[in-house]
Parts: sequence; C-alpha cells; structure tokens
Amino acid sequence: MNDHQEALTAYTAAFVAELVQTGVTDVVISPGSRSTPMAMVMAEHPDLHLHIHVDERSAAFFALGLAKASERPVAMLCTSGTAAANYYPAIVEAYYSRVPLLVLTADRPHELRDVGAPQAIDQIQLYGQHVKWFVEMALPEKSSEMLRYVRTVCARAAAVASQAPAGPVHLNFPFREPLVPFLGENLFALTERPNRYVKIHTGELTIDEQELRAIAQTVNDVDKGIIVCGQLADEAFAHAVTALAAKLQYPIIADPLSQLRSGTHPQDMIVETYDTFLRNNEAKDYLKPDVVLRFGAMPVSKALTIFLKENYQAVQYVVDGGGGWRDPAVLSTDMVYCNETVFCKKMAEYVEPKKKKDFFEKWQAANHLTKENMTKIREFHDFNESRMFYELARLLPDEATLFVGNSMPIRDVDSFFFTNPKSIKILANRGVNGIDGTISTALGASLYSKPLYLLIGDLTFFHDLNGLLPAKLYHLDITIILVNNNGGGIFSFLPQAEHPKNFEQLFGTPLNLEFEHVVRMYGGKFTTVTDLQGFQAAMAASRTTSSLNVIEVVTDREKSTAEHREIWSLVSREISNFVKGDA
Repeated sequence: MNDHQEALTAYTAAFVAELVQTGVTDVVISPGSRSTPMAMVMAEHPDLHLHIHVDERSAAFFALGLAKASERPVAMLCTSGTAAANYYPAIVEAYYSRVPLLVLTADRPHELRDVGAPQAIDQIQLYGQHVKWFVEMALPEKSSEMLRYVRTVCARAAAVASQAPAGPVHLNFPFREPLVPFLGENLFALTERPNRYVKIHTGELTIDEQELRAIAQTVNDVDKGIIVCGQLADEAFAHAVTALAAKLQYPIIADPLSQLRSGTHPQDMIVETYDTFLRNNEAKDYLKPDVVLRFGAMPVSKALTIFLKENYQAVQYVVDGGGGWRDPAVLSTDMVYCNETVFCKKMAEYVEPKKKKDFFEKWQAANHLTKENMTKIREFHDFNESRMFYELARLLPDEATLFVGNSMPIRDVDSFFFTNPKSIKILANRGVNGIDGTISTALGASLYSKPLYLLIGDLTFFHDLNGLLPAKLYHLDITIILVNNNGGGIFSFLPQAEHPKNFEQLFGTPLNLEFEHVVRMYGGKFTTVTDLQGFQAAMAASRTTSSLNVIEVVTDREKSTAEHREIWSLVSREISNFVKGDA
C-alpha cells in the first residue's frame, strides 16, 4: 500500500466512522468513479444502510424522503460534474422544508479544475444559499491533525443539518487518483477517542418568561382569537396546542400537514373545512379575529391566506422554533422564536380559562354546517375526484402514512380530509411546492413509514417515472393512488382558464399516456378503477400485497372543476343563510 492509498483510506475511514457515531444510518449512493474511495469505505461499515440509485436527481429526493420520515440526517454521495448538479432540486426542497441532509460530492483535485479536465465543473458553493453550511474539504492525509479535522467537520455537519431549522449541509471532497482505498482489517479502528470525537450539544429555542407572560396577558384580554397551524413534525405539539386552544376557546385552523386532523389528541377545537367556507365574504366578516397565533409553515389554503391578509388589523403572532421568517404576506406583529410545543405548554400555564365561547362557537357552527353540506357529494351519481378524496380517511388503515403530491391533490386533501381518530400521518414536499421527485421522496419515506400511500396526479407521476426503480430493486411496499385526469387539473381553477384559445396547449397539457406499461416494467401491479366500488376493492386489495401497487383513478378534468364549484356554491349559500339568521 503506497502513501497515497494509505492516506486516502485513513481519511475516508475516519470520516465514515465518525458519520456513524453522529447517528447517521442511511446513505444514498449514486455510482461514479471519483466518489470511489468514499463509496467503497461506506460499503464496508456494518452499521450503514446503503441505498443505491443510479439517477442522482431521483436519488437526492429518495434521501429527502428517508430524512423526512425518519427525522434524522441522511447522507447522499455522488461523483463530480453534472451528477452533483442533479442533486440541486432536492437540496432546494430540503432547505425550504427544513429536512436534514448531508450532501457529499466528490470532486477533481485542485490541479484538474478549470483546465479542461473531463467531468469537472465548479463545485465550490455549488448550491449557493440553499445549504446551511458548505465546506471544501482538505485533500486526504493520514496525519493525526488531519484525521481530527475530518472527524470534527463530520460531527459539525451532522449537528448543523439537524439543528433547528434543519436543512442540508454540503461537503465537497477532492480526491486524487488512484481512487481505490485499502480495505483491510480494522478499517474503522480509531486510536484517538474511539467513540464520537466531539459531541455538539444543542437546545431548543425559547423566550424569557416575562415575554411569555406579556403575550399571555394580550390573549387573556381578547375573546376573538384563532390558532392557525401549518406543517409541523413535532409529535408532542398536537396535545400541547389543543390544550392551549381549549383554555383560550380559540378554534384551531388545522392544515392537513399539521398532523392535527388525525390522532388520539382532542379534536373538538379543530376546524378543517375553512378552505371552503372562507370563500364566502359574509362568513369572513362573521368570523373576523382580533388575534392570530400561527405555528408552522404557511398553510396550503389560498382562501385562508387571503382571509389572514384581509385581517391585517389583528395582532398576529408567528411562533417559529426554527427562528425563520415565515411571513410572506407581511402580516405579523410579533415574531416569537420559541419551540412551538414549549410555547403552547408555557402559555397554557399563564393564560386564564375563558368562559366566553361565543366566537369559537361561530367557527364551530360554520365548520359543522360546511361538513354536512360537503358530505352531499355522496349523492353524486358519477365517481369523481371529490368523492375519492372524501372516502380516503375511511379507507386508509390506522397508522398509515399518506404522502400527497402538489397541485390539486394536496388542495383536495385540504378540502375533503376531515378529522378522524386514526393516526394517519400526512406528508408532502411543500418547501417549494414542486411536482418533481415526488415518487422518489415517497419511496424513501416508505422505509420508515409503513404502510405508505402516495396520492399523486398524472403529470407529477410522469415527472418522476424513473423514481420507481427503488421499488423494484429493494422490494419496497407502497400503494400509489394515481389520479389521472389527463393533464394539469389545477390550471382549470386559475384565471388563465378563462382564455380557452391556447389553454390546453399551454396549461392543460394532456399526455394521453398508458402508465400501466411503465409500472409493469418496474415489477408493479396496476389497477384502473372508474367507480367507487372499484376504488374500494382496489384499496382493500392493496393491504394484502407488499410491493409496488398502483391504483389509477380515471377522472374527467372538466367535470371535476364543475363539481368543486358546485360544492363551493352549495356551501356558500348555506353559510350565507346561517350568518344572516344569526345576525
């Protein structure tokens, strides 16, 4: 073994050993030459689970799904050049959705950069402001000082990725040839500090007790308040926020990604049909708040966002344990940098129980009336998207995870997925709301969330067909509900739909594809359903198999748009009559 091979082996082995000490268990690797030393050493570690994915774009989303579901950092490794560039979309999503990733890119050594060497691009700060930390790693050496260096950087990277707000960290490794390490005995033996080299201690953001008491006093003096909950992953939050809401008698406006619509926590304070009844101007006047407590990411609902904008006069607290600035409408009067669960628990100690329930009862009545009228979709003769989404909570098994695609699926889940006692976890890529990489992300999540159901539109399905490969390679268990309305359904609800001349060409974009052939190629089962009975049977059958299972629900875009508007119109009439009768 020459000096170069010895240094390369010691350096990469020290990094991998420390990686495992930080708690990383999953690594997604895409094959390549320049990443050879790191990949070969990783494959030797008994405590690492390797997931091989040949397409870097899909591999990065797969890693994103693993990290999202496990709530732990996941490492991903690729070679130099455009391989690293193909990671970019998933890294952007991870940054904005606060998912911890360790991005490890191999690179040409410095003397081969900017001289026309093959497969060499500028990888310094490749992902710009979309990573929390970037390090251009030193060239491998075996000295004690350099082994301390590589282990320390590894520990810092894992800590930075995990620390709120979580996100991706990029380490760029230049490797010289020859690239094959020496894989002998005691590869991971560390003579200095054989356990973790350095432990990084982090805590949760909180604020001064005096400030909490001041906020409590404000809400004590206000009866007309609401709590808005967007995407949040903390399991303890549900019980904490519902306890606070019960004391304040403030309704909880619960986005589907808040994890509040399903579970064993009290649900009597939760309002879930706001996206429908807040389209009515009389309802919005009737339900005006004087204070808003907001937790988590911005909700999916545009109607709710408009409602919050129109109530700019209200005192609006945005509570963010990640210390970000989640205020796209520029509405907040107070940014509260405190862990959301800690805030709710402390506030529940300081606020006084409210006896006056009038305002909450108004929201509750609007919610109940809306649900009653939305259930009339059961009377529709044709099977439609609305009815399918309405049936989901009943058909999904307890403890299921529902991963939802963007565009119309997440909006329909927002509208039709009502509160239920099952523990159904709902996930989505809402960091930048893209449709790319959705299959890959869901398949990554399926390793830690079982059983997992992916609900997706046909354009999103097409966008990530190669993401199906891990399902075949690793025999992953996933049921994909493919809503096929032959095009982009969401555009039918946008202003451009009023200009039909080039609408189909520019926005509708019908694909006219038979997806069964692709699913069969990846070893999956494919079922097409056109009615409720078929859908119910297919959902029941999906529980009996442990593999890739695609249920294609064929719908009509124009009919779906008309049905949505019919439901909104029906609810709006009933809500107007209710508000006038209560005036």
